[in-house]
Formats: sequence, structure tokens, C-alpha cells
Amino acid sequence: MDHPGYSDDKAAVLARLRRIEGQVRGLTRMVEDDTYCIDVLTQVSATTRALEAVALKLLDEHLAHCVVDAARAGGPEAEAKVAEASAAIARLVRS
Repeated sequence: MDHPGYSDDKAAVLARLRRIEGQVRGLTRMVEDDTYCIDVLTQVSATTRALEAVALKLLDEHLAHCVVDAARAGGPEAEAKVAEASAAIARLVRS
């Protein structure tokens, strides 16, 4: 494979990650400013959901491109890509 499955949406993924980075900096400021615990937890939850959305986008792109391409080719690479995707899904479910 020449490039990751998300290559076509790389700019959008990077923009989302930069927004999440800003959310994390905001969390740091909230703690530094002794913000009420529940307000900080609310923002932690929002940041977690944003990261999960990025993860799901990346997973979707991986399945649609990398796994599909490997499945078309068949053989051990196809089995390896499916196992790799299954492991990634398991990690996401556990997190």
C-alpha cells in the first residue's frame, strides 16, 4: 500500500486533531484556574468523544481501503489485515 486509507481526508483529520489539542489545552487552563470539577469533567467527556470520533473515522477509512484492498488480493495479507482490524476494534471497544 502506498498511502494510508485516510490520505484523501488527511486535512480534515488534522483539523479535528488540532481542535482536540485546543480542547486539551483548555482543560489544562481549567484545572490551573481551579474550575469546578463537574465543569472540567464535562469538558473531558467532550474531548473523549471528539477523540473517539477521529478513531472511528480512521477505522472506517482503514476498513474501506486497506482491508478491502487486501481482501481483494487474498492470501495471508488479507487474513493479516482482517486480524489487525479486529484487534483495533477490540482496543476501541475496551477504551
